[in-house]
Amino acid sequence: MDGQRERGGRAPQWRWHGPPWWNRRVDEERRPRWPWASTALVTAFVLVGSNFAAHVQEGERAGLDPLARALLFVTGAALLWRLRYPVPVVFGTAVATLVYLGAGYPYGPVFLAVAVACFSAVVAGHREAAWAAMGILWAGHALMAHWLYRWLPPAGDSAASWGQELGIAAWVVAVAALSELARARREQWARERAERARAARRRADEERLRIARELHDVLAHSISVINVQAGVGLALLDTDPEQARTALTTIKDQSKEALGEVRQVLDTLRTPGDAPRAPAPGLDRLPELVEQAASAGLTVEVEGKPPRLSPGTDLAAFRIVQEALTNVVRHSGSRHARVRLARDGSTLRLRVDDDGPATGADAGGSGNGLAGMRERAAALGGTIEAGPRPDGGFRVLAALPVDVGHTAQAKDTTQAKGDDR
Repeated sequence: MDGQRERGGRAPQWRWHGPPWWNRRVDEERRPRWPWASTALVTAFVLVGSNFAAHVQEGERAGLDPLARALLFVTGAALLWRLRYPVPVVFGTAVATLVYLGAGYPYGPVFLAVAVACFSAVVAGHREAAWAAMGILWAGHALMAHWLYRWLPPAGDSAASWGQELGIAAWVVAVAALSELARARREQWARERAERARAARRRADEERLRIARELHDVLAHSISVINVQAGVGLALLDTDPEQARTALTTIKDQSKEALGEVRQVLDTLRTPGDAPRAPAPGLDRLPELVEQAASAGLTVEVEGKPPRLSPGTDLAAFRIVQEALTNVVRHSGSRHARVRLARDGSTLRLRVDDDGPATGADAGGSGNGLAGMRERAAALGGTIEAGPRPDGGFRVLAALPVDVGHTAQAKDTTQAKGDDR
């Protein structure tokens, strides 16, 4: 890469940001498109409609000459820039309309171009500019119709009635109000789209974290046991082949079980609408965890019997015990652990102790395993406390609700993720 740099240490622009023509292309794609069709339609309507208005108001207003047609065309054609430059367009159409009316040309659909420009400016967020342009149009028309008409064409014109001015004012307010309504609806739709996008991202993040937790919990325990047994097998391969064979058998069983659980997780991902083919693990499999820990050289003493739990709590409790025992195998010098289960009203108290001392750098509890335990407990509205004991060793203490409905679980999960953010 350094060999491709230009002299002076600067890299060619196109290597980092794309060639200049590409940047212009991206900028053009981000900018609003040109409203050719609507502009042509409005301009044609203004020109044709003004011809009919001129015949109806013949003798009252000046006839359409080339200057009048040019003003009408410019007023309509200016709408082509209304999406990119809404403020200049709304003021430009208002001024052009005042010049057209001040020259004595007939009333007609020329006001449509001003209405469209005002609508675009308000929707784009330039409310003050739109209201100011409409105010200038009304004030200028009132000034010409009641004071300047003596010096403006057509000759012999009289002052307009105030009823006509009130009608024009009502028209101005109606156009501005309709524009404000469209702006409010557009902002509401934008907020709803943004909220749906945030909800979709939040659900994707929650699902990603759930999958990461499941895979970590499934693999960490089995791989830790496999690692320990592999070390035992290598150490006893020459001196005690029978014990080495037992270690290899344990490795085979653990790897088979881990593959089965990973396959179950992947099957759930491939067919999200189908029910799982196998029930989720729970505390009824606690004896299996004890046997697996024993094969890794860890003696586990269990106190208490698991109460009847909801599926979510049962799975979370099993995974918490599994991860706690895995941490003892990996990070503790103790070969003895205690698991205590007790129900306190509507709460399951779960405690896992070992006598230490810690042998791993991550024994303090900053790894993904403890983070996953905390996330599982928080998703159910429970708590996790993990840390060194005063008398040595390490303790994991979990408090989980015994009965959690699916609706409450989803609500608590969303709330917990929002608090974490």
